[in-house]
Amino acid sequence: MLHRRHFLKLGTLGVSAFPFISYGNRNSSSAPRPLVISTWNEGINANKAAWSILGKGGSALDAVEAGVRVTEDSINCCVGLGANPDRDGRVTLDASIMDEHGNCGAVAFLERIKHPISVARRVMEKTPHVMLVGEGAQRFAVAEGFPLEAEKLSSDAEAAYKKWLEKSQYKPIVNIENIGHGPFAPATLDNGNLNHDTIGMLAMDAAGNMSGSCTTSGMGFKMRGRLGDSPIIGAGLFVDNEVGCATSSGLGEEVIKVCGTHLVVELMRQGHSPEKACRLAVERIVKRNKGNVKDIQVGFIAINKAGEYGAYAIQKGFNYAVCSGDSGSVMVDAKFLV
Repeated sequence: MLHRRHFLKLGTLGVSAFPFISYGNRNSSSAPRPLVISTWNEGINANKAAWSILGKGGSALDAVEAGVRVTEDSINCCVGLGANPDRDGRVTLDASIMDEHGNCGAVAFLERIKHPISVARRVMEKTPHVMLVGEGAQRFAVAEGFPLEAEKLSSDAEAAYKKWLEKSQYKPIVNIENIGHGPFAPATLDNGNLNHDTIGMLAMDAAGNMSGSCTTSGMGFKMRGRLGDSPIIGAGLFVDNEVGCATSSGLGEEVIKVCGTHLVVELMRQGHSPEKACRLAVERIVKRNKGNVKDIQVGFIAINKAGEYGAYAIQKGFNYAVCSGDSGSVMVDAKFLV
């Protein structure tokens, strides 16, 4: 196990800008301060639910499940059953969750179930498997008491889908998660294209344990059966309680190709700060694409064992919500490479 004092030697992450979080003078006997961070503006409401658990001494695992359930509950073109469909007009959901012991669970290509993150946790806790997909995941969810919801698009998603059908183009849009959330007006976009809609959340509880979650509707108007990074452990989410945790948002194919979140955690294991680890992972993606990343966005967020956090993205526009107290979350604009 890496010694806690080792992490205190890591570079700072703009801590002076956030005086409500104290990182200095920690040692093995000092109690860590609970912390939750999550991607995009939707993270503000998600963090509230997570903090209602963390602030009372609850576990990071319970917090990251409760937090992203808030986003799954929202009926708009973001995460959840209100999200944009695939090109066949059907909504499919993916999610993953991971605890401080390295246990993990995931679901993918799940239809008509409102809370895929909770199904993912049941997969982790009640089956010998890590991931269930498609019809099998749905059957498991129903057997576990999750209701089968009506197969109907939300009004926003239906409008966006009709707009998309006019051209039926599929083109990634950088930072689409950050456009016009709640109420969402996707049909006003000129090309009718919407893209990856994801929330990733990381938390450290009062015991110093970390957990993470990630839930998504995937890319709007994707090919039926397409799967991104969010439900893949080591791509969209990874937790190593001795080192740190990371999650991602953006073009999932690019994250998968570098095992992005596992890479971030391993870079923190080598002694890099969360921000630098995220930056190095971003640089790996840019290098793999020979610098041709004009239409690609990927952002990583991370926490290390010392409670330091950081983020980095390919393009400008990626942000995340940070909460470490009852005063609520603040939004932080991630540094970017391009």
